[in-house]
Amino acid sequence: MSATAVAQLLSYLDTLPEPRIVLDRDYVIVGANRAYLNRYDQALPVQGRHCYEVSHHYRRPCDEEGESCPLKSCLQAGQAQRVLHVHHTSRGDEHVDVELTPIRNETGEIEYFIEMIHTVRGASTGPEGGALVGRSPAFNRMLEQVSRVAPSQAVVLLLGESGTGKELIAQAVHEASKRAGGPFVAVDCSGLPESLFESELFGYEKGAFTGANQRKQGLVEAANGGTLFLDEVGEIPLGLQVKLLRLLETGTYRRVGGIEPLRANFRLVAATHRDLKKMVAEEKFRRDLYYRISTFPIHLPALRERMEDLPLLMDALLKRVSPDRMLSIHPATPICLSSYDFPGNIRELRNLIERASLLADGNVLLPEHFPDPCDAAVAAMPEGQGFSELMSLDELERRYLEWLLHHAGLSRRELADRLQVSERTLFRKLERCRNER
Repeated sequence: MSATAVAQLLSYLDTLPEPRIVLDRDYVIVGANRAYLNRYDQALPVQGRHCYEVSHHYRRPCDEEGESCPLKSCLQAGQAQRVLHVHHTSRGDEHVDVELTPIRNETGEIEYFIEMIHTVRGASTGPEGGALVGRSPAFNRMLEQVSRVAPSQAVVLLLGESGTGKELIAQAVHEASKRAGGPFVAVDCSGLPESLFESELFGYEKGAFTGANQRKQGLVEAANGGTLFLDEVGEIPLGLQVKLLRLLETGTYRRVGGIEPLRANFRLVAATHRDLKKMVAEEKFRRDLYYRISTFPIHLPALRERMEDLPLLMDALLKRVSPDRMLSIHPATPICLSSYDFPGNIRELRNLIERASLLADGNVLLPEHFPDPCDAAVAAMPEGQGFSELMSLDELERRYLEWLLHHAGLSRRELADRLQVSERTLFRKLERCRNER
């Protein structure tokens, strides 16, 4: 590709609204459009620098820093690649969808790449942001799947433990879809008695049964033009699953007591904490319905799978549960809580923070304000940290970190500095210690 052709390409990219750059095979930015320069406000010129230096402030490519690198994947696959990253922009850290497209020369060899960047809405890397907060690898993998599926009409199945935020993810799918202007209707399937399920979902005609004094709109009709979220879909009685299947396959339904079929117009997002595959094998969930709703499954990580987000989540939740008090969290508190498994996930963390805010007389939440999880962490500490036996270096590191958690008296940042590692690396090591217990 000649210099003239590159210049013409850059001139064209300058007319586009999305941030775009042209890269060579060595990660060097050949040129950038105005949108990119505005997004990545830099004191130094962008051209001639490495992409990872500008967007991540890294000294090495993304894959050498523990992230997926779209350029490397693009070279290996020989076709366009797309990943979700956290970039440092002029507006702060943001989740961005990065799409890399290869450009080949006359011989068919990949010579350059066009990188296009979309900001992912509805998620934040800081406590002041929206409902979805996080920046850990597990959170980013989930968010990447949400950003991929949201613009489509595909049925989404959210899988994860209770308390992981399935309704928030369902809302994020809705708000990033073409149906964002329509209603978002949430149905808790576990809270609907079998006798009322059909009438609540499809509505009923006047006189359909005793007490039906007027026509009632069902939840399917209420979701017209928008998204229907069926939470805990695994709780739907087996006998009613066939009616849901018919709705999804034909796109029509009848009100209870009605004759005329009505056309349904909604996008389905379902969620469950149950193992639907196991339920299918045990004949407790219809196989055909399972395959109908599992077009695009998304795993929601448990809190213990994204412990790097713990300090960020605690700050965000504290602002929500106690907005009128100037409360803060002592740096030792998330370190103490990082050894706790959080079986109730983010919902449990929120409850613990609300309780701690009531226990605190001052303005700082200390480990002592979280007695149950922090006491459990101390009780799990091994007695003695001597060198009376031979052990592997991994075991030695694990014991040393467990001792530091409860005896160092340092903040998370101070502890990371003293250990000469990043805070992210420290939390990764702590998470490994917890999993090896």
